[in-house]
Amino acid sequence: MDSNWTDLGLQSPEGLSRDRFLGGKLWLNQPRAGYRAGVDPVLLAASIPASAGQSLLDIGCGIGTAALCAGTRVPGLRLSGLERQAPYAALARRNARENGLEMVIHEGDLTRMPPDLRQERFDHVIANPPYFRRNASIPSHIRDREGALGEETPLDLWVDAASRRCAPGGFVTFIHRAERLPELMAAFDARLGSLELKPLIPRRGRESQLILLRGRKEGRGAFRLHAGLLLHENASHTSDHSDYTREASRILRDGESLIFTG
Repeated sequence: MDSNWTDLGLQSPEGLSRDRFLGGKLWLNQPRAGYRAGVDPVLLAASIPASAGQSLLDIGCGIGTAALCAGTRVPGLRLSGLERQAPYAALARRNARENGLEMVIHEGDLTRMPPDLRQERFDHVIANPPYFRRNASIPSHIRDREGALGEETPLDLWVDAASRRCAPGGFVTFIHRAERLPELMAAFDARLGSLELKPLIPRRGRESQLILLRGRKEGRGAFRLHAGLLLHENASHTSDHSDYTREASRILRDGESLIFTG
């Protein structure tokens, strides 16, 4: 085993599932119990305006979902990740290796980054931070799930760490809950420019629950609020079959880009 699986309740590698992403272009090992990657990191990865030869850092990369989706979509993208939980860092390395992708995984906390990572700058820095403030929500009893969903490090520090690792002219992109947008916008505005917001709308007539926010290091453009991306066709969930819109399906299954201006 690559790490101490029992640290997070992963009693053995048999406690893992192997799941397909991007229509089977990418297969990822992840715990059967606890936190499991959904569509959020896939949407985040698809929104990155990256090209071959550029570099990308995923802060809090977990099993590597977002970065590896980006690397699958954009061959030649240089991938790095930062993950504080050793078993998940080990899974990210394994997932990169088994998919034939190169990804450098650093272990450490975003507030105390490893010295070698602090010396680097990236064209793209992305993050899918924990969504829930624990002074206003109930913690999960599953340790690794709580680590992924319950906020311990303030959101402002996530943005600060991301902006510091971003190269001049580069982009920082976060996916987060719509209810956290005011503080996320404030943190971005204090450090980045040319902010762009893309709401993600679950179904027609529903409020946006998730948003994508992108800023540019040293950017000077005006704030732009783009039309939302509708994820599901039906007004309500009516069956066990997915009902993604054509655009969402192309992004999630075919690996196409999520264009902010579309």
